Amino acid sequence: MIQITDNLSIAEDELKFSATRSSGPGGQHVNKVNTRITLWFDVGQSSSLSPEQKNRIMSRLKTRISKDKRLRVISQRHRSQIANREAAIERFAQLLKEALTELPPRKKTKVSKNANQRRIDGKKHHSMIKKHRTKIISGED
Repeated sequence: MIQITDNLSIAEDELKFSATRSSGPGGQHVNKVNTRITLWFDVGQSSSLSPEQKNRIMSRLKTRISKDKRLRVISQRHRSQIANREAAIERFAQLLKEALTELPPRKKTKVSKNANQRRIDGKKHHSMIKKHRTKIISGED
């Protein structure tokens, strides 16, 4: 069981793993060993999540979730499959925890009168500078 929050844990049998060749430097070793781990989690079919939790995860992690409602987490930081698997699980738990935390409601703020007046004064000053750049053409020629 992977502990996400105090009242949510996900069974490891809901996760699917696949190993592929990792990119980047590493010489001959990286060219012949499948060390990159891709973790797949089917958000739509998960029995551990409530419909509200599924909706929140789908909206917050929409860039990581495919059209068939599967979340993908990749780890290729380490040189062994086991270490990358642990890192992927850790990242997965962190992503779900962040997605499920409720954000505080935004407090609407109003621009102060002084700040607004400074902005207007700055615009007037800039306008006067530009106005004084124009050439004065006299009609006495």
